[in-house]
Amino acid sequence: MNENPKEHQDPVNRRVFLTRTSVGLGVAALSHLFQGSSTAAIPQNGILGEAHFAPKARRVIYLCTSGGPSQLETFDPKPQLKQWDGKPIPDSVRGKQRLTTMTRSQTAFPVMASEHEFGRFGNSGQPMNVLFKEMRTIADDMCLIRSLHTEPINHDPAVTFLQTGSPLAGRPSMGSWLSYGLGSNNSNLPAFVVLLSAGGQPVPSRYWHNGFLPSQHQGVKFRSVDDPVLYLSNPKGMSRENRGRTIQRISELNRLKYEQVPDPEIEARIDAYQLAYRMQTSVPELMDISGESKHVLESYGAEPGKPSFAANCLLARRLAESGVRFIQLYDAGWDHHDGITEGIKGKIKSVDKASAALIHDLKARGLLDDTLVIYGGEFGRTTYAQTRSKNFGRDHHPRCFSIWMAGGGVRPGITYGTTDDFGYNVAENGVHVHDLQATILHLLGIDHEALTYRFKGRDFRLTDVHGKVMREVLV
Repeated sequence: MNENPKEHQDPVNRRVFLTRTSVGLGVAALSHLFQGSSTAAIPQNGILGEAHFAPKARRVIYLCTSGGPSQLETFDPKPQLKQWDGKPIPDSVRGKQRLTTMTRSQTAFPVMASEHEFGRFGNSGQPMNVLFKEMRTIADDMCLIRSLHTEPINHDPAVTFLQTGSPLAGRPSMGSWLSYGLGSNNSNLPAFVVLLSAGGQPVPSRYWHNGFLPSQHQGVKFRSVDDPVLYLSNPKGMSRENRGRTIQRISELNRLKYEQVPDPEIEARIDAYQLAYRMQTSVPELMDISGESKHVLESYGAEPGKPSFAANCLLARRLAESGVRFIQLYDAGWDHHDGITEGIKGKIKSVDKASAALIHDLKARGLLDDTLVIYGGEFGRTTYAQTRSKNFGRDHHPRCFSIWMAGGGVRPGITYGTTDDFGYNVAENGVHVHDLQATILHLLGIDHEALTYRFKGRDFRLTDVHGKVMREVLV
């Protein structure tokens, strides 16, 4: 069990120390920090000190295709559905699945075969939509999982479940758990960074919240244009030196407050101010992709100054190089309740090139072996149509969906898990969301049952009381 270590420290000794040093030592010690010295870019350990066992991955890049991409239009082809096209899906297949409010009033549930063409690519023969013209080039790097299943049937609880291990809001996100357990590889940057693409459903900030963990473990949202981090720049007329002195005095006041009320959140606030100050010099250069070569920019399809999923993928590589532990990209717009045939075309085009370029780039720089890349959404889509028109769509489907992983200790070029002939239920090697979470932690050297935090009398963990590592997909 891991508790907040400050609960075990002697509060009297700590108060004496802070009383004697909050002003004198604080001024001297913090002045070096505020000089922006590169020596501050050092690792900061988490609660574990070191991993439970040797990690295969040292960082994670999670490409979240938010909205519920259809497995039937992307990675799980079911050509036999053409024989059932327009016919009701058998009750023996659908069973008593819950319906969303979008299809609850439907009296019929006709099967709709995908109108997209599929192929098998690479030496491994990975199946995917032929529109993935670039992603097919990384087929032999991919570990494709087609038997993932979840519990919530609507977006918000499903994304929350995927990121926190619970469909209820308020628990720490995966990146926060990793920050808490392993710390940061670069003290000038957050351990957990989030990037968003424009459009699609809203992506609330609580998806990267720290929950009941100390607040320094919350994800930080970066932006690819304008100010990289909101409210980070100095006000007009404020010099960096004056800002440094201001932060220094605020830290001293916070330390005096801690003497009166030894609340760990006060220390977290001090850390946040200091990190924000260091980020004023470390982040702008990091987020400026204009210095990348023409070849790299073209390979991703990224343009300096233009926000896009492509730019975010390139930034993810730069963040990984700079020591950020958990990098999460949200690309919304995959919620195709209608117009799925054309809608999928547009979404595949928007992510295909950059996703493949990220894998190629990481591999070329020697980073893929210890970087775990994950691509996928929060659930899949139904085999039956939501409407009978030619402009049909598919409803939410938690029973099965597809994701892929690459690098970071997973077996390349394999397909794991299968669904039934209708692409409606898991047929073999089912993977629950908690199993995915347990596997991610395992690849980072963490026993998912041992990374816990005591809150309100209970030991919490990312996988709750569930989860098993998918050892079959590990190298």
